[in-house]
Amino acid sequence: MFGTTEIIEGHTKLIVPSDHSKGGPGKRTDSVFFNEQMAFNRDVSVMFLRALDKDVTVADAMCATGSRAVRIANEVPNAKEVVANDADPKTMDFVTANIDINLLTNCRASNKDLNVLFSEEAFDYVDIDPFGPPVHFIQAAIKGCRKNGILAITATDTAVLAGAQRKKCERRYQSRPIRGAMCHEMGLRILMCSIVKELAKFDRGMEPMLSFYADHYFRTYVRVTEGAQNADKALSKLMYVKYEQGALERLHSDSPDSEYRYGPFWGGNLHSSSHLNMMDASFTAEERRCGKMLDLWRNELDTVPFIYDISELSSFLKISPPPMDDFIAALNEIGVASRTHISPTSFKTDLELKDVVTVYRCMPRG
Repeated sequence: MFGTTEIIEGHTKLIVPSDHSKGGPGKRTDSVFFNEQMAFNRDVSVMFLRALDKDVTVADAMCATGSRAVRIANEVPNAKEVVANDADPKTMDFVTANIDINLLTNCRASNKDLNVLFSEEAFDYVDIDPFGPPVHFIQAAIKGCRKNGILAITATDTAVLAGAQRKKCERRYQSRPIRGAMCHEMGLRILMCSIVKELAKFDRGMEPMLSFYADHYFRTYVRVTEGAQNADKALSKLMYVKYEQGALERLHSDSPDSEYRYGPFWGGNLHSSSHLNMMDASFTAEERRCGKMLDLWRNELDTVPFIYDISELSSFLKISPPPMDDFIAALNEIGVASRTHISPTSFKTDLELKDVVTVYRCMPRG
């Protein structure tokens, strides 16, 4: 192979294109795609799978250089078998080189269209991380997911899901997005809603284990549940939202009308606290960041769907923001509140808006 370089990510050697992307969503080139910034994304996969209490078979269905698959095979002791699959023949030199350089016996290369792969084999854990929207691949991933298996799905069409391209979001995801302070959390919830609807077609439901927004993408890990009853249970957690940009009030309903016109969104939890408590940031490529995010996910209020932002409150009330930690502490004196992983200036609370505003107005400012 020409134009390659060797890097170390986590505890794994990787051979990648010399002209690989180093930040942002990356750009398509003639060489095989690899984005250095996605090391954190791959770290999360490693942490997530290490926390499972059983051996698993894994399919990275769109693996490009094989970096995620090879890291999982090398760094997750309970990864019994990992399939590094990509439909592009150009990827196979990288995939086989990365398997060989790490002396892996539990990882194999596969050069198939993912629809073919999942018609032939099924896995405990199926990972879909496309360049762009995942909507075209979700049904195939579901077919390749074993009973009570796990789907891990990334969406990099962030602007679409966050409302910057409303019509495109409505076409791709059959959901009307929200602009403003809530846009990224609700974009994540649109992605999760689309997975629920696809699973329901197969009489399957889902239980979220970890879902987040980071850098330029959305990512969710869900356990697939079996049967029509579980499908109906998941569908019952979809919601519609009333929200006017420039106002602070957020309301949700289980059905749409002229006021509740945004959505549908996933209205349930984003995470499984028990699984998060089993995850460990040790020996990851970005250990400090992984530890910080684990702390945020574990402490994030996950019983309410709405996010607020300090800048939104300050703009609406025409007063300067108080220190974030002091404000969260004041909210917790009369209710429950937390920071969120979405933004360092965002928070969640179970308090009514009038109480949030009252506390905000009364905060000392120096």
